[in-house]
Amino acid sequence: MKGKLSHLISWVFLPLFMPTYGLLLTMYIPSIPKDLTQPSLYFIQPDIKLRLILLFFLFSAVAPGLSFLALHQKKVISTIDIENQRERNIPLLVMMAYSLVLFLLFYVKAPKSALPIAFYALPLSGFFVTTVFMGINRWIKISLHAGGAGILVGSLFAFFLQQQAFAFWILPTAIIVSGLTIAARLYLNKHRPVEVYTGWTLALIITFVTHYFYV
Repeated sequence: MKGKLSHLISWVFLPLFMPTYGLLLTMYIPSIPKDLTQPSLYFIQPDIKLRLILLFFLFSAVAPGLSFLALHQKKVISTIDIENQRERNIPLLVMMAYSLVLFLLFYVKAPKSALPIAFYALPLSGFFVTTVFMGINRWIKISLHAGGAGILVGSLFAFFLQQQAFAFWILPTAIIVSGLTIAARLYLNKHRPVEVYTGWTLALIITFVTHYFYV
């Protein structure tokens, strides 16, 4: 039973999904930014919200996921969840490339922060996190699941500090989700503790710093 639950948690909280979860929370839960000159995620028109989310999800989850399937079919990776440490560089490079493309797309099409900061900072965070993870992967099989959870918490924490009104319960909920994800990966014996805790901590710090300095 615990094994099935751990597998379910691992799939529901795939690292490719976590940035989109963060956007959904910040776009559909009321908030008021401290800097009223900045566009608010919550007050974006509903049809534009949907288009932005679909575009974000396409580049951050669908396109990388399909690329992983193609890599698996060509036997570049032996499993879809990239369990083999030596096989991780190409998938990480794919994630890095899509993150950079998504950032440049928003930056070129909506320059000078025409959109809320999250649309620029989140893909840029993904680019930095995957770059760092590629370097660390030489020594340890750093957890991508924990990294995705760290991105979620780091982005929400940065967003929370930029708001004068926001639902505080979101932060502890994101931390609980992180704990469940880390526990699931440890229970399934996919990673050692150092690999999940390092992945979560680095992703959180990189994401928070990226959001903070992008402001």
